[in-house]
Amino acid sequence: MESTPFKGMEFEADEIAYDFYNEYGKKAGFSIRKEYVNKCKKIGVEGVRGKDKRDQNIKNPRAEIRCGCEARLIIVLNRDSKKYVASEFIAEHNHYLHLPSTVHMMPSQWKVAATHAIEIDLTHELGLRLKQSYELLSKQVGGYDNLGFTKQDHKNYLRTKRQRDMEDGEATSLGRYFSHQLKENPSYYFATQLDCEELITNIFWADAKMIIDYSYFGDVITFDTTYSTNRDARPLGVFLGLNHHRETVVFGGAFLYDEMIESFVWLFETFLEAMFEKKPITIFTDQDAAMSAAIKNAEKHLGYLLKNKSQFNADFLASWNEMLDKYDVCENKWLIDLFKLKEKWAQAYVKRTFTARMKTTQLSESFNADLKDCLRTDLNIVEFFTHFERVVNQKRDKELEVEYNSRYKFPRLKLKSSSMLNQIEVEEVMALSILECNVSQTHSYMAGVFNQYGKYEVMWNPLDETLSCSCGKFKSFGILCRHGLKVLDVLDIKLIPNRYIMKRWRRDAKDGSGKNCTTLNIKPDTRLEFVNRYRDLCPKYIQLVNEACETKEGHNILSIAIADLKKKTL
Repeated sequence: MESTPFKGMEFEADEIAYDFYNEYGKKAGFSIRKEYVNKCKKIGVEGVRGKDKRDQNIKNPRAEIRCGCEARLIIVLNRDSKKYVASEFIAEHNHYLHLPSTVHMMPSQWKVAATHAIEIDLTHELGLRLKQSYELLSKQVGGYDNLGFTKQDHKNYLRTKRQRDMEDGEATSLGRYFSHQLKENPSYYFATQLDCEELITNIFWADAKMIIDYSYFGDVITFDTTYSTNRDARPLGVFLGLNHHRETVVFGGAFLYDEMIESFVWLFETFLEAMFEKKPITIFTDQDAAMSAAIKNAEKHLGYLLKNKSQFNADFLASWNEMLDKYDVCENKWLIDLFKLKEKWAQAYVKRTFTARMKTTQLSESFNADLKDCLRTDLNIVEFFTHFERVVNQKRDKELEVEYNSRYKFPRLKLKSSSMLNQIEVEEVMALSILECNVSQTHSYMAGVFNQYGKYEVMWNPLDETLSCSCGKFKSFGILCRHGLKVLDVLDIKLIPNRYIMKRWRRDAKDGSGKNCTTLNIKPDTRLEFVNRYRDLCPKYIQLVNEACETKEGHNILSIAIADLKKKTL
């Protein structure tokens, strides 16, 4: 086909004519647009913008881009040949033509190709900002001018996709998202609560791995709703815990309509239902009266409720009164109310409750910081879930990394970073002395460091080989304290009894099936086999393509082979 239009030129379809003239405009340096005149199609730049009816004193009036240029290509449909024929072509322009280096910025050249659309979607799901995504795509093709669209096109594409995804409304889009998750994995759990007008108020969700992780590590959880998200400013809450490596694990998430007692009651009851009625031992929350009341109402006892701000010594009451006198705040109402809740937050009262050494809702606060990109007001509800999945997967990837290191590397006891046992701990055990020993049916030992304040009573029962320490570390943390270890050393017991090695802290904590999960056939992820096959084939295919592209002959051979493979596999 000729590269320059001429009168009488024929086209099989109007889109072919448009593409041809657009390519001609790109080479010549002008943008085109399409108009319908009667039954003819007129393609060109002719026209003058209509009069602006707005206030003439506007601060930033839009620049004029139409100048009455007569350049155009008019095509009409020939009824006999069923082809479009160029009935008129005017080549002269009355304006400057664009430079070759800027033609990619012309509106008629703006086009987000299907391959680029996939990459834009991917970078958006990964949380890259628009500028970062645009720069990444431009580097892949060797520069902005080779990309074929501008940053504004990039932005418009995302906005249009957002509108298309939400065109049926938030509830319908959310339903589609959850239906897709259930299709991918039937063990996915979600629940919604409706108001009297059948509108969604509260939402809870948990994927299969969250449910399985809870069956292993759901003894202590933290829940916080201090963050709100989206344009509706709905409270977002996430159930979190610690695994056997003390890494964060996610047990579920929730969007709430408000922070009233009724919403929390529904949420905690739904959470229990999703987790097969397995109740946590301890829950950490922020100081929210409605949440506290809801936890008490949910199945009467969901777990031992702990509050934030626990930083006091064992001699709590004396220290508390000393503080009140020192700062003359004995009549302070807030402190009086806080003291009434001391059983829920003061270390002196909760040291015999299992907490996995969590003391505050700091775990929730740290996770909320990771969710920062998910809480942007420009994200719709479905986009939030996509970003939330990404953050959860990052946590799971971190868990795999730590799991690998635990089997590949051996910790050195002198490293202070060791979370279980470090040099200081070892030195303290070696420095401990048995200060007193009372022998009866149950042996009583007083353990402490000579000439230092503080000693702890360790009770040892030789009949059932059990011990307990007044420090309460094993009951609260699940790791035997140094006082107990010292008594075992004195008794010449070289192996720690199995009952003092909790399964939840062991390397094989997740060996076997979690409680309830096997019975009800909870599967971690049905996509795992697909992912493994993809990881196996993808590098092989890339290597083959790289080698085939070295020569034209190789390219042709591989193209034919791929066509044959498609027929066999599809």
